[in-house]
Amino acid sequence: MKDEQLENLIVSLYHGRDWSIRKISLELRVSRRRVRRVLVSKRVLRDTTPEDRIKPKQRRASKLDPYKEHIGELLGKYPDITAQRIYELICERGFDGEITILRNHLKQVCQVVSKKPITMVETDPGQRGAHDWSEYQITFTSTGGTEKVIIFSFILGYSRRQYMALVDDQTQRTLFRELISAFIYLDGVPREIKSDNQKACVDRWEIGQPVYNRRYLEFATHYRFRPLTITPGNPTENLKVERPFYYFGRSFLKGRKFRNREDLRSQLRQWLGQINDQRIHGTTRQRPIEMYQQELPCLQPLPKHHYDTALVTHLSVNQESCVQWKGYQYVVPCEYMHEVCAVRITDESMEVYSPEGERIVTHPLAEKGRKERYVGKPQKTSKRNEVPIANVICRLKDFAPEMEDFIEQVKQHKVSSWGYHLRKTLALKAIYHTDDILLAVRRARQYKVFDASTIEGFLKNNSEPRYSAHLSIKPRKQSNHESERQN
Repeated sequence: MKDEQLENLIVSLYHGRDWSIRKISLELRVSRRRVRRVLVSKRVLRDTTPEDRIKPKQRRASKLDPYKEHIGELLGKYPDITAQRIYELICERGFDGEITILRNHLKQVCQVVSKKPITMVETDPGQRGAHDWSEYQITFTSTGGTEKVIIFSFILGYSRRQYMALVDDQTQRTLFRELISAFIYLDGVPREIKSDNQKACVDRWEIGQPVYNRRYLEFATHYRFRPLTITPGNPTENLKVERPFYYFGRSFLKGRKFRNREDLRSQLRQWLGQINDQRIHGTTRQRPIEMYQQELPCLQPLPKHHYDTALVTHLSVNQESCVQWKGYQYVVPCEYMHEVCAVRITDESMEVYSPEGERIVTHPLAEKGRKERYVGKPQKTSKRNEVPIANVICRLKDFAPEMEDFIEQVKQHKVSSWGYHLRKTLALKAIYHTDDILLAVRRARQYKVFDASTIEGFLKNNSEPRYSAHLSIKPRKQSNHESERQN
């Protein structure tokens, strides 16, 4: 080890007191060779200029030299492209070196910006996962136009193994479907899953605590994970899923072309398995697929039956004997006209159930851009294909025995149009409760009014839609004429 004090003493004794090298060696107990070496090195420093001391470094040829011009073009076109993506592109041109020399070259040519340090919270294997969305503008070569695409991401906090998919929207139903796909892809479920404050997961915050969406909690219970969310205004709490989006944009989207959405999906699946799983992660310094092998035994097993993500709603069967959904008419048997039926809608099909809970028809969902308005056999709207009037009368009589007298009075007062008024009265069942209709009919009989539109007006003014509170007629003062008539 260099000893500046010893070197100073050697030079002082030799030049100041004229001691011999032998005497200095004996007195200081160092070798004569070391004394000579110190004296020569210090004389050289005194007798030469700084320029003479520095020897020019001979530059050796690098495997990267033939590709540096192409690398410059890529950096000019994609300033924030990753070293991994550049490495892939120059390998396609014949480069057979390692990525290390490329990274060293990029450090020299790219400006390094100082960053604020962020503390990353590490978790145990199988403990936590995170999910989020991100939007991008992609130009597809098949059309030449730029479209907005939405990418869903789910990542394991320990291994950093990631699932990504192109989705159509950011609804809760899509979230559940993609989370299930992520669980299947990763063959397990972590014990905690963290999200941001998206409406699909968090309804609101109260007293500093999140109020989770009821259905999201139901989903979490089904897969036995504990939902977590970030504090509003602190996106860095979920960096393990946020930061990979930045890497995805630079490593996957830069330097690639996509014909259409299906081509993007295909390239994304290939990139996840061949590049993203196999790269050396910047934080763990290991490949995600290798760390995933350690994390897999710690994940919770998948359930035997996955959560049902189908949308269940109630739709009324209209005059065309169809239920309407997103602009298309799905045909239902005629005997259920004006009924409110339960409808179960999946990604591929629609199932319609009778009021008694029996499945009556199943239709495939209409594909986007379909010109045909009807799904199933179209129903004509002519009188020949309407529900038979005898069937209408029978269904009205099922309301209550008093409806039989009402039907006879309608026939007497509406000689030429009694069928129309009876059909329209029956159609009110799709909107209002049967008890409300009966109360409105009694009111109509009291005032000798048998127009279906008048009955409908009573319902609009004095009742609420079906499955709500019953009709409550507003009292009004009776005139002297009405009092005398009742007496």
